[in-house]
Amino acid sequence: MTKNDYNRKNKIERKVVSVVANDTSNEKLIRMLEEQLAHSNQQNEEFLKRIETLSQQVHYLTKLLYGSKTEKSKYQAPDGQGSLFEDDPFFNESEQTEEQSQQTVSYTVVRKINRKKRNDLLREDVEIETIHHHPEHTACDCCQHQMIEIGSTLVREEAKFIPAKMVKVQHIEHAYECKRCKQDESQSARIKRGKAPQPVIQRSIASPSVLAKVIYDKFMQYLPLYRQVREWERNGLLTNDKNLSNWVIRVAEDWLLPVYEKMKNVLMTKSCMHVDETYGQIIHRSDGKSGQSNAYNWVFRSVPSQGPIIVLFHSALSRGRAVLEDFTTNFKGTIICDGYSAYANLPDITFANCWAHNRRYWLKANSKYGQMGVDYCDQLYRLERQFKHLPPGKRRKARQKHSKPIVEKFLKWVEESPFYGSNALAKAAEYTLNRAQGLKAFLFDGRIEIDNNPAENAIRPNVIGRKNWLFSVSEAGAKANAICLSLAETAKANGIDFYQYLVKLLTDLPNSPIHQQPEILNDYMPWSKNIQTTCGIK
Repeated sequence: MTKNDYNRKNKIERKVVSVVANDTSNEKLIRMLEEQLAHSNQQNEEFLKRIETLSQQVHYLTKLLYGSKTEKSKYQAPDGQGSLFEDDPFFNESEQTEEQSQQTVSYTVVRKINRKKRNDLLREDVEIETIHHHPEHTACDCCQHQMIEIGSTLVREEAKFIPAKMVKVQHIEHAYECKRCKQDESQSARIKRGKAPQPVIQRSIASPSVLAKVIYDKFMQYLPLYRQVREWERNGLLTNDKNLSNWVIRVAEDWLLPVYEKMKNVLMTKSCMHVDETYGQIIHRSDGKSGQSNAYNWVFRSVPSQGPIIVLFHSALSRGRAVLEDFTTNFKGTIICDGYSAYANLPDITFANCWAHNRRYWLKANSKYGQMGVDYCDQLYRLERQFKHLPPGKRRKARQKHSKPIVEKFLKWVEESPFYGSNALAKAAEYTLNRAQGLKAFLFDGRIEIDNNPAENAIRPNVIGRKNWLFSVSEAGAKANAICLSLAETAKANGIDFYQYLVKLLTDLPNSPIHQQPEILNDYMPWSKNIQTTCGIK
């Protein structure tokens, strides 16, 4: 081998080594690029999911801000089914001839005229005042003879308002003595004295009617005490909001609390009740927290199938399970509630979850699958409207036959559907599966309602009032508010005039031995015959 051949061979070998080395580095580069590409693809998928979640949130918030606030389905026929041709403009056109159309228009106008009703009427028991209008001169203008009446016409009826007035009532006790016994030295003097009824608040000018008006205006008209002061001054009573607040607290503690406790004892004997809670504020708190921290008002409501409706409010500094456990110490049964974590793990108590809350989660998803979830819930509600008037036993059987297959199909669909991530659809699926047992509870007991809407409706007056009176200064004031709200809502649910009910309580209870004989309070429950007769709304 010549030197040139040797050099040529070495050169070729170096090229081969170089090519091999380049191939190895290319493989590493390719692997590196593939790893980077896979990482980028993963990031892109995460970003797309995040964008989808944020887009759904923006869409939901926009709908919440500008859209309809109702939770009803968009199309709802009387039988619960939408029209097959709802979206087709062709089928929305009339098929009538011109003559038929004219007849229809004429008929419609007649119906509207015949069905027109007044929206301002006076109740039948309102006192009637009649004003007669006669001509100024009843002599004939022609012959000057006296004319005789031939008839009268009722021209109109109008409402006349007579403003309230303040009256100073003076209670004077008169003493009587027997003069004959007084003259007889062997007899002791005989004296009798008239006895005035006990006042609601000692050494106070507030009568039952004034106190009832203060409480009624605050808890039924949602009028804060400081706004009532001017009205009382206009009517002749000079006072201030602090004084009115003290009156409400004293009345609640002394006379309304025994009624509240009696209603609570009755409620704890039931086997089902609704529970919900809402926030509030108490300025001076015993736990040392700031007055800006949330306090809570809990509401407890009985179910319609277990006798008269009872609505009780309970003021607390916390939303913890300990509050619920303390209030329901003597309760054994089922609590109908939302998905809040405090509603769990209490002895002798089972929990039935609310289908209205579950439906809202699917409604928020606002997608094809979200609408499918809403449709399952709507099927159950259509059945519940049919079962509404059935007794508990028959309602349970009807639910087992018709509602149970829908629930099972719905839960199976949620389990098998690939809802993952943090979007609204995944949250709806997670909420449903985590509370599946509680959502099925209504199927096995006809006394259990399908949702917790009665509690939400009961707590609404507290929410409306909170926007007006804003906060409670003390815990005693918050407790008084809860007691007064309880009596107001229970009276309303049982068809009782709350003002007349308060007057009755504050007139009778201070002069009755209710602490020695608590059974007397049975006659002052809103559903008792005594109260229904004297305070029922006419």
